[in-house]
Parts: sequence; C-alpha cells; structure tokens
Amino acid sequence: MRVLVTGGAGFIGSHLADALVARGDEVAVVDDMSAGRPGRVPAQAAVHKLTVTEAAALAAVAAEVKPDVICHLAARIDVRTSVANPVDDAQVNVIGTVNVLEAARAVGARVLFGSTGAVIYGRDAPIPSMEDVLPLPESPYGVSKHCAEQYVELYNRLHGTRHAVLRFANVYGPRQDPAGQVGVVAIFCARTLAAQRPVIYGDGTQTRDFVYVADAVSAYLAAVDRGRPGTWNIGTGVETSVRQLARIVGDIAGRPIDPIFAPARPGELRRGALASERARRDLGWTPTVSLADGVGRVYRWIGAGAPEQAAW
Repeated sequence: MRVLVTGGAGFIGSHLADALVARGDEVAVVDDMSAGRPGRVPAQAAVHKLTVTEAAALAAVAAEVKPDVICHLAARIDVRTSVANPVDDAQVNVIGTVNVLEAARAVGARVLFGSTGAVIYGRDAPIPSMEDVLPLPESPYGVSKHCAEQYVELYNRLHGTRHAVLRFANVYGPRQDPAGQVGVVAIFCARTLAAQRPVIYGDGTQTRDFVYVADAVSAYLAAVDRGRPGTWNIGTGVETSVRQLARIVGDIAGRPIDPIFAPARPGELRRGALASERARRDLGWTPTVSLADGVGRVYRWIGAGAPEQAAW
C-alpha cells in the first residue's frame, strides 16, 4: 500500500510512518518542519517539506506519490495558541484539511483524519464521551477540528468517498516535545529529571484520558486496514487528574513531586475521557499500555537524552 502521512515528522506522525514502513508499506511524508524533525522520519520514507496550506504543492506531491491512503495528522494542536491566534489555527486545521481532501480526491486516495476528542465534546458532555454526543467545543482549536471533521463527512456524502475520522484522547509517548507547550506527560518528566518543579495550571483536579502513542498508531493501522468510513474515539475511557499524573511521575522518579500551581489557561476543559467501545467493535482496537508503564517509558526516554529515533 502507498501511504502519504501529513505531519509525518511530528510526534504521532513519525511513529505512524515507522509502523507503516515496518509492515512493508511504501511511505511518503509531508511536513513543514515547524514542529516536526527530519531525524524522526524513517530512512525508507520520502520527505516533502511543505505545509498543507499550500494547495498546489500538496496536490503535486499527491500526484507524484499516488497514495492509496492519506493519514492526515498535520495540524495546529495548542489550545492556548488557538485562543491567541484563531485565524492561523483555522487556516491550518480547516483550510489545510480541505486541501488534503481535494488532493486525495484528485488521485482517488482515502483520507484518515486525526482529530481530537474531549476538546470537541466540550465541558457538558457525559464522561466518558461517546461519538454521538453533540459537539460543543469551547476553544478555536476544538472548533477548527470539528469543522474539519464536517468537511471529511461532507466529502463522503458529496463524492462517495470512504474517509474516516479518529478522535484521539491525550496521546503521549517518546518524541513528544518535553520543552513544548502541550504534552503534560513529557513536560512533567523532563522537569522532574532536571530537578525542577512541574507547573500545574489550575487546581490540578482537571482530568484527561491519556493514551500511549503505540496504541494510537495501532488504531490508525486498524482503520487503514478496515477501509471503511466512520468516526471513532481512540482513548482508554479512564479519567486521570493532573495531580494523579504528578504522583505517578514522582513514583517513577522515586521521590515526591511538589508542583507549582498557576492560573488555569483559557479554553481548557475541566474533564475529559473517551468511550471507545465503537472502535473495539468496528476496528478490533483496544489500548494495551497502562499509564504507569507508558509514563515510565517516557521518563526513561528523556533520561536517555530524548533520542529522535527512540523505540516505542
């Protein structure tokens, strides 16, 4: 199978590219390298440096690669940045997705769109949230992802395509930037290893559903192989508070963590967890890595110098 991965030099995208290459697929990567790193991309994958907002260039790459599937992961992902600059967020997440859909339509490729979960459902959604909950996002990032999903579903109705949406919980693992603004697991581990106090925004009782990157990749592979349209939550269904996460990191480090508390950030949710029964039924997917095990892997990866080609 020929697969084009947008955002393929990023955190999840590079792991997905590795897994596709390992099973014998022909892989090409599109990434503007604003957050991605060339060293993460497997040597067997062709790399095209461009942004998904460049419609003509993206269409030219698709025409050259002739993919069977486009795994679309290129995106703006920071809620706080989306609040500060909603225009850029929409340009990448909405217009960029339409460009991907048009490039796919020209070559007859199927699109698997990497979306987000709890941020789309909003603060009043039942926990764990199911796919049929009415989305009420409260940040520009959540709105842009929901809007992109609507385009994916529109193309299925309008053009008879078989595109799919994967709504991911909070994915974490090696290659997530420990110095970034998102990715609390990597950030907490890095600060603890540096003998610094991690920062908790808000009171720390806010919850997230943490899913390990290898489980996220296996969901993508299952969706690639099933070949059917649909929208699926990809999460564990388990709420973990930020305070609980800090205790887990402290247990791994062998010493208690004394976090710094800062004001809550605008646009962030109080609670989030995703019900994934539909993915289990339709894709045969279940998460396999426990939070303690996954956090331990991240801690050891950062302790080893955070190599770009880390095993996962």
